[in-house]
Amino acid sequence: MTAPATESARRLNLISWVVRIGVLIVLGVALLPIAPQIIAYAQHAGFHPHLPDMSRVSSLPPQLQLHIVAAISAFVIGCVIFFQPKGSRFHKTLGWAWVVAMGTTAISSFFITGLNGNNLSFIHLISGWTVVALPMALFAIRNKRIMIHRRMMTGLFLGGLVFAGVLTFIPGRLMYQLFFG
Repeated sequence: MTAPATESARRLNLISWVVRIGVLIVLGVALLPIAPQIIAYAQHAGFHPHLPDMSRVSSLPPQLQLHIVAAISAFVIGCVIFFQPKGSRFHKTLGWAWVVAMGTTAISSFFITGLNGNNLSFIHLISGWTVVALPMALFAIRNKRIMIHRRMMTGLFLGGLVFAGVLTFIPGRLMYQLFFG
């Protein structure tokens, strides 16, 4: 790597860290004004966080167990990738593991219904987009389109895992019952 390329890589890495920290600060600041309402609702609703009852998880249908394990794996791997330097062998290895976990999460979701009776729900649109966007993001990095790859993978992580994951913790849904019920 030449000296200008090294300087450019350092600058890009610094910018990516500033963006990451900025995202965390913005999320914290955005939630701060509604924190009292969240706490009041939690107390009113009998909110008692605890570790999930694993015997209940083991009694779930296999497709749901697979979905939960894949989603948690994708989330943990994604968090590690988010805070690691990009382009290294470690990043690429974890990236492939994340793609497999994310693909498994998306595909397994099509075998899970219940939010909308026995039909697919609006959340499955996120899964459909994930199935389309994962290959597109891989195609982008294969063709050295790093910014497109970065944006797509970040969007899949935030939309496909964080946003969809938050929706699973709505009172009355399974994850809410496992962790807070």
